[in-house]
Amino acid sequence: MSGLHIPIGGPDGSRTDHAENLLAPNPSAMTLDGTNTWVIGGQDEVVVVDPGPGDEGHLLRVRDHLGGRRVREILLTHGHFDHSGGARRFAELVEAPVRALDPRHRLGEEGLADGDVVTVAGLEIHVYGTPGHSFDSLCFWLPADRAMLTGDTVLGRGTTIIAGDGGLADYLRSLDRLRAVAESLEARALLPGHGPVLPDPIGALDGYIAHRRERLDQIRQAREQGARTPREIVKIVYANVDRSLWPAAELSVRAQLDYLERL
Repeated sequence: MSGLHIPIGGPDGSRTDHAENLLAPNPSAMTLDGTNTWVIGGQDEVVVVDPGPGDEGHLLRVRDHLGGRRVREILLTHGHFDHSGGARRFAELVEAPVRALDPRHRLGEEGLADGDVVTVAGLEIHVYGTPGHSFDSLCFWLPADRAMLTGDTVLGRGTTIIAGDGGLADYLRSLDRLRAVAESLEARALLPGHGPVLPDPIGALDGYIAHRRERLDQIRQAREQGARTPREIVKIVYANVDRSLWPAAELSVRAQLDYLERL
């Protein structure tokens, strides 16, 4: 049975038996410690998930870390720049195709979609469509480790925003789907696109679902108090949140207002 190994210290994140994280040097309020670039595979070949932004130093460090192992494919959880910006350059460095749901981010003939199964070094990676954070968000299930790579759908800390190319209705359905999958497959870890590994998938997903429902209730209450614009609602609902995060919060509020108007 696979085990979850959480190293003490060091610049990179946690790992499972067959997946390891190399942290991109792009920390911010939105990206937490930086983008998690995941390497999955064995001693001879790997797939690389989310090479990160176009940071040459990071891309070279990932390539050198592989120690000669062949990169079979590069997979993208979604097309946002902090995950995909370095994909084309990394593909040049390791001579591998890039697979993504959005054709604009592919390099090669094969895309990536719900139900696909990618194989590497005798391992299977199952693709789950999880739109919401973005329209093209995917999660990757690694049965050998009973771990789900979640991109920005679930973060290691805090909650994700609903970007302009996403939608709350889709996001809530995706969370419900991940919750059901995590339970049925007895998931042991969520491997996020930012932040640390989550060793309690059910607890994390329940928390995410409850948080979204709570935010919707808070927005309803803010509207009852007279708030009408997203900015006015942010000032009430996110009053205790760092103001540097208000623009991102406004994106989520817009998505939630759109959701409420469609009910």
